[in-house]
Amino acid sequence: MPRPPDPRAALGRRGERAAAWFLRLRGYRILGRNLRFPHGEIDIVARRGGIVAFVEVRTRATADPVPPEQTVTPPKQRHLRSAARQYLARNPDPALSYRFDIIGVVCPARGKAQITHFPDAFRMDD
Repeated sequence: MPRPPDPRAALGRRGERAAAWFLRLRGYRILGRNLRFPHGEIDIVARRGGIVAFVEVRTRATADPVPPEQTVTPPKQRHLRSAARQYLARNPDPALSYRFDIIGVVCPARGKAQITHFPDAFRMDD
């Protein structure tokens, strides 16, 4: 018997599409989405100029009780750093700068998504 669709997964995909669209409108080129590595995943890798951003997208149906961007915990940050190191090992370019961004997306059932971008939210060596 097939499993019923997971509404959280659908909400997450909707948020990631909105975040990628948001970045493109601001001049970023999307280099990759949903990149999986043994010790983590990167939702979006985007480049604008000489900066590559590893973007964690957090999507919620509402901002209550905790805004989505506040759910990127220290363990999640460690996983993102690990995935970024693996990405960089496969795609080295010493001419570029790298940073970690968080995009919080609130997607109500009806209406427009609210997107908040936090560039350089944390560092590789924090």
